[in-house]
Amino acid sequence: MGSHFQTVVDLDATPADAPFLAARGLAWLVAEGIVSAERTDCVLGAPLGHPPGPLWTKAVRHLDWEPDDGLNIETGPTVFHGGQGDAMYAACPHCAARVDLYTDEWEAVEGAWEPFAKAIDVWCDTGRAAVACPRCGRAGDLAAWSWESDHYAFGHLGFEFWDWPEFSAGFLEGLARSLGGHRTVLVAGKL
Repeated sequence: MGSHFQTVVDLDATPADAPFLAARGLAWLVAEGIVSAERTDCVLGAPLGHPPGPLWTKAVRHLDWEPDDGLNIETGPTVFHGGQGDAMYAACPHCAARVDLYTDEWEAVEGAWEPFAKAIDVWCDTGRAAVACPRCGRAGDLAAWSWESDHYAFGHLGFEFWDWPEFSAGFLEGLARSLGGHRTVLVAGKL
C-alpha cells in the first residue's frame, strides 16, 4: 500500500535563510488554516509534524480523501526525491539536452549516472555541485538540472506533506508567494 507524499521544495532558499523561510511558510500555512500550529505524531520519518488544519481543503484540487497525516518541514541540504522508481533522464540547464539514465526497458545507461552520483555526494557535503553536460560541455549547477517528472530536487528547504490529495496550482502559488516569490518545485512520490 505505502505512504504518499508531496514536497514543495524552495529552490532559492540558502542555508542561512532556510530556517527563517521555514517559519514564514509555516506561519502562512497556519494563518490559512491549512495546517495546525500544534505538533503531533503525524508524519513518517520525523518525531513530530503539523496535522491538517480546519481549512485543509483550500490546498487540494479534489476532495479525494481527508488527510490523516501532516506536514514535516526539512531544512538543511537535502536531496528531495520521488521515492519509488527513478528518473529516466535529466535535462541540462543550459541547452536542455536530455541525458538518458535508463533505456525504455529500464536498463541503466552505462556511465550516465556516475557524474550525477558524484555531484550528489559533493552537494550533500557542501550544498553546491556542478555536472558537465555531455552535449554542450557546459557545467551546470546540480540544483538547476531538471529531472523527468520532477523526481529530484536539491534544496535547503522543503515542505513535506504526507498522504494528502493532490495540491491545487493556487495553493502552490500561494506557498511560493509566502516564501518571497521563490522558485519552487513539487516532488511527489510514494514510499
